[in-house]
Amino acid sequence: MKDERFLMLIDTLRDASDILVFTGAGISTASGIPDYRGPQGVWTRRTPVYYQDFMRSEAARIEYWDYKFEGWEVFREAQPNPVHHAIVKLERASKLRKLITQNVDGLHACAGTTHGRLVELHGNSRAVECQRCHKRSDPGPHFDSFKQTRKPPICRCGGHLKPATISFGQSLRERDLDGAFAATKECDLVIALGSTLSVYPAASVPLLAAERGVPYVIITRGATEHDTHPLVSLRIDGDVLDIFPPAVEEALKVG
Repeated sequence: MKDERFLMLIDTLRDASDILVFTGAGISTASGIPDYRGPQGVWTRRTPVYYQDFMRSEAARIEYWDYKFEGWEVFREAQPNPVHHAIVKLERASKLRKLITQNVDGLHACAGTTHGRLVELHGNSRAVECQRCHKRSDPGPHFDSFKQTRKPPICRCGGHLKPATISFGQSLRERDLDGAFAATKECDLVIALGSTLSVYPAASVPLLAAERGVPYVIITRGATEHDTHPLVSLRIDGDVLDIFPPAVEEALKVG
């Protein structure tokens, strides 16, 4: 892809020094993780378990752990792809202000994005968290135990254990929202990758940055809810894997 939009993307990346990257499920499909809303997505086959039900109902907790167990092996075996690594290259070139992700696969951290630059708005499936004491632990032993006993795991403190992702009906963590919103005031470019930009409040993050007048770039295959927004300065419809990594490579070339 060497058309005018691709060249504009390269120039935009090259000119920026404090980039805010916003990512969605479309960047992880190349790592073998199905889009939750796509034809193979779990949301097409299951009714979501709400957080309030999880906390008060043993049956709901069993249903939730069943649902999470279904995808655990996929998450456990998934590896970062060139899109994840391209974002790491931006950080190493001192161009990344913040990476805000809707994804719960943990692949950004696996690729090397540092903790201080990463905000996982919807949590991380590679950890289990106690809902009482908030201690985190490795999911593997808990999934093994659930598979054998069909009993939802319990923390030593007596609290319910749950994969450290944000469930339906559960509030986003205030510190994560604060970090995301703070980054919108500090960036000089915002790029949305692989997101339909339809889940709020997460999808408001790129718009808040764009409202300050910084360029707003969207790269994904298929329509997004921001496509007709007047603040979008560059829209590229296509596979993020084919577009973003080579653009980063070109933008970071010396001379």
